[in-house]
Amino acid sequence: MSQAHHNKVANELNIKQQQVVAVVQLLDEGATVPFIARYRKERTGSLDEVALIGVRDRIQQLRDLDSRRQAILKSIKEQEKLTAELEEKINAAETMSALEDLYLPYKPKRKTRATVAREKGLEPLADVIFEQNTDDVESLASAYISKDKDVPDIESALQGARDIIAEMINEDQEVRKKIRGLFEKEAMVVSKVIKGKEEEGAKYKDYFDWSEKLTNIPSHRLLAIRRGEREMILSVDILPEESMAIHMIERQVIDQANAAGEQVKIALKDAYKRLLKPSMETEARLGSKRSADTEAITVFAENLKQLLLAAPLGQKNVMGVDPGFRTGCKIVCLNRQGKLLDHTAIYPNEPQKQIAQAGQVIKALVKQNGIEAIAIGNGTASRETEQFIRGLGLPASMVIAVVSESGASIYSASEVARAEFPDHDVTVRGAVSIGRRMMDPLAELVKLDPKSIGVGQYQHDVDQTALKNALDDTVMGCVNAVGVELNTASKELLTYVSGLGPVLAENIVKYRNENGPFKDRASLKNVQRLGDKAFEQAAGFLRVRDGSNRLDASAVHPESYTIVKAMAGDLDCTVEQLMKDKELRDRINLKKYVTDTVGMPTLRDIMEELDKPGRDPRDQFEAFQFQDGVQEMSDLKIGMQLPGIVTNITKFGAFVDIGVHQDGLVHVSQLADKYVSDPAQVVKLQQHVKVTVTEVDLSRKRIALSMKADPFGKTKTQRKPKERNEPSGDLQSKLSMLKGKFGNR
Repeated sequence: MSQAHHNKVANELNIKQQQVVAVVQLLDEGATVPFIARYRKERTGSLDEVALIGVRDRIQQLRDLDSRRQAILKSIKEQEKLTAELEEKINAAETMSALEDLYLPYKPKRKTRATVAREKGLEPLADVIFEQNTDDVESLASAYISKDKDVPDIESALQGARDIIAEMINEDQEVRKKIRGLFEKEAMVVSKVIKGKEEEGAKYKDYFDWSEKLTNIPSHRLLAIRRGEREMILSVDILPEESMAIHMIERQVIDQANAAGEQVKIALKDAYKRLLKPSMETEARLGSKRSADTEAITVFAENLKQLLLAAPLGQKNVMGVDPGFRTGCKIVCLNRQGKLLDHTAIYPNEPQKQIAQAGQVIKALVKQNGIEAIAIGNGTASRETEQFIRGLGLPASMVIAVVSESGASIYSASEVARAEFPDHDVTVRGAVSIGRRMMDPLAELVKLDPKSIGVGQYQHDVDQTALKNALDDTVMGCVNAVGVELNTASKELLTYVSGLGPVLAENIVKYRNENGPFKDRASLKNVQRLGDKAFEQAAGFLRVRDGSNRLDASAVHPESYTIVKAMAGDLDCTVEQLMKDKELRDRINLKKYVTDTVGMPTLRDIMEELDKPGRDPRDQFEAFQFQDGVQEMSDLKIGMQLPGIVTNITKFGAFVDIGVHQDGLVHVSQLADKYVSDPAQVVKLQQHVKVTVTEVDLSRKRIALSMKADPFGKTKTQRKPKERNEPSGDLQSKLSMLKGKFGNR
């Protein structure tokens, strides 16, 4: 069914069938998504990574469907019940639920009320009643009375027949299809507090008596309600009106208004309440959970991408500062490659207040190590430490900035950190991580489990396998978009390079340690177990600075070196001259170099690389400074305008660090003067923004912020009509939906 699958995916993703075929072939050959996106544009029609991942995942879903289809056909065939008509229906099923509906009557099942009734010989009675052609069901039933078969009276016989009919209705494909559609369109999410859990579950107060249509409920609200159910605070139902479901089944199965029809009515009500309703509610729960997970994972992946691609300071001598009060501030000095040169502790804050001594230590370390920038973690005592360092009179050229330390403590206690710094404690490792994050966020953050970085929305509630796959795709995409320095990259960073993985990454580091720096990309082939396929996939994303071949420092793939050499030869110059001289490059007629396998997309990429070899796609680093005099929530006043950094983006708004140890929320309705449905349309992670304080709740440690020009509504702005049951706009109701610890310090 490959051709049918290719056509289906092409139609769903609005791309050409030959593009799908090309992508599937490349993936089956072992090519990675970044490699295909960058170096096989001719074959795929220049599909980007998002489209490639879409093809990959959808094809896998269809293959899984085929695998299940074959298992079902085999099972029914072994039962000797497979007819040509049934086989045709099974082969035509396009969803897993439709496939399982067809299999349900043949699926081996535990003992049910219907199987017990069949064992008593009541199936013929059930069949006659289900035909609804008689008014004398009692006479029919009396013929099945048998003490030996535990059918003592007429009612027992009729009950057994109804049990069989109920199962027949439950297993009817058309009935299930109709009821499934009803659940999809009309089901309501209804949550209520479990009696006695009101105080314990106060954070779920908004959902103590909540109802909302399943088709309307946003992902974050559904995940919050499900978490409340899992914590046994809420009871939750996802159901349509029962009368609607019963009426729908009656229209499907009731033919006659007679005594037999009345028996069928009793059976169908039982079928819905006992069999169909639980089954369809489970499906609705799973389906809505998958949708909510997908949305939450998309938010997480996009946030992670923005964080990984945050502007790097670059290769500078950096001082990393992990601030603190009683335990002091841990100081480390790093060289331009991130190597630890020196470390100590100072105590400029409460309770020691050794300000003069601490200042002398900082100045001495700055001079001794040629420090060019200071990175201060944004945790406890961050603002006090920043104020202290800025007051030391350091050179004006010194970059001083507060950086996120989210996850640094996890890194410092990790096996990776212990292997790198076996002789240093967790405080030194944490400070090193803070300093390196300023130099190159990507290179440092790949050492962490992405979930520990804290930029997700209900990341612990979503499907963990799907989350891991999406985040791995995101990290790999970012690493390969930037490129990796072969001679300085850590094992963790190399792991995410296209075609490598942990084993080859470790082998590369081992080879580098034993043989010194790589002189060129070709030397990669000397690495143990790194064969031609891995070299093809990885080489273009690895950079060798100051190597024997200038092209090795660029994103030009070694397979295209001959093209560049041909260009240089035609211009009677060297490759080095071609890379340096724009006038020479402007004389190149790209059409001359088009072949059956190399087209204009690859040639244009080559020219861009020759113009800016190994260019970094990330923005330039900009130092950020919080508002002086605003260090605690108690310093905040309504109407204050403050600088801030976006630390997290969710579907309901963006969290902003304004330097008071507690992030504030800019609700989606406060992000712009005109209503936006998606906060990601307005802000990006780590973006520097100006916000206005609109509400402060000291007791609950909650801050409401606005990015509107007129946050207090003195001018008219567009606002999306409030949905039924949408919480009001005050601080408490907006923030009470937030389950988790977004922005907490």
